[in-house]
Amino acid sequence: MEAKNYVQSEEQLASQTVNSHRTSQAEAASPSLKLRRLFQNRKVKKRLSHAVISLLLIAISIVLLTPIYWMVITSLKPMSEIMQFPPTIFPKEIVWSNYLDTLQAFPFLRYTANTLFITAFVVLGNILSNSFIAYGFAKISFPGRNFVFALVLATMMIPGFVTLIPQYILFTKLGWVGTYLPLIVPAFFGSAFFIFLMRQFYMSISNELIEAAKIDGASHFYIWRKIMLPLTKPALVTVAIFSFNGVWNDFLGPLLYVHDESMYTLQIGLQTFVSQTTTQWNYLMAGSTMVLIPVIVLFFICQKYFIEGMDLTAGSKG
Repeated sequence: MEAKNYVQSEEQLASQTVNSHRTSQAEAASPSLKLRRLFQNRKVKKRLSHAVISLLLIAISIVLLTPIYWMVITSLKPMSEIMQFPPTIFPKEIVWSNYLDTLQAFPFLRYTANTLFITAFVVLGNILSNSFIAYGFAKISFPGRNFVFALVLATMMIPGFVTLIPQYILFTKLGWVGTYLPLIVPAFFGSAFFIFLMRQFYMSISNELIEAAKIDGASHFYIWRKIMLPLTKPALVTVAIFSFNGVWNDFLGPLLYVHDESMYTLQIGLQTFVSQTTTQWNYLMAGSTMVLIPVIVLFFICQKYFIEGMDLTAGSKG
């Protein structure tokens, strides 16, 4: 009996050895299990990293969107609820009439038209002047080009409040105070930041296009207008968005140079609800919400071009 059990155990051991040998051969013939496991571990780590990044982005988005949310819900509350403490996260009573009262409190449509008038000319001026100046710095060789470009960039270091008084004196001597000219004309003389942005975009475009156009007898103005502008559409849209946002939200410029109430812009009009004693927060937030809507709509419409415009190598890809 013992001999029989011994023989069976020997047979089992032999069969296990054969099976393990076959398994090792199968593992050697197929892709390595270690590599599979490593690949699976990498996929798991990648998914976890994506999940962590997504949660982080969601948290940052919530923080950034909280002021906008608070502005919107405040615009829908009555004044009595706004002054409550602790504040309510959701309005107990939605008052849509705040928006109608805001439109009637000051000439909203008139101020909107004034703001659009200034914005349109400033955006046009920034697109034309900065793209043309940047083309000269990027594609035209002349003595001292890099030095002059460095001086242009150096102007970015000067705070705007330093040049505020000299500009006001200059525009007073020209007789422009009380008109829109001080707000519009400077846009046609370039901006250091926009020049830098457009120049870097132009630098990514091959010089062979310009050389070929020169051989055909094209002038630099023709090359800039017919070749460079179509290729730099994303950068132009980026300049337009920044310009629109800056002019649309400008308060100090119109406050200094515009004296006629019929020429006021939206940002000055919103000050109707602010006084020394009290602030009508419901109307102020309703007006601010309406003023913010065009900026958000413009960004979402031009988001694709804006992202490409911030990529300084996109010109070479096009």
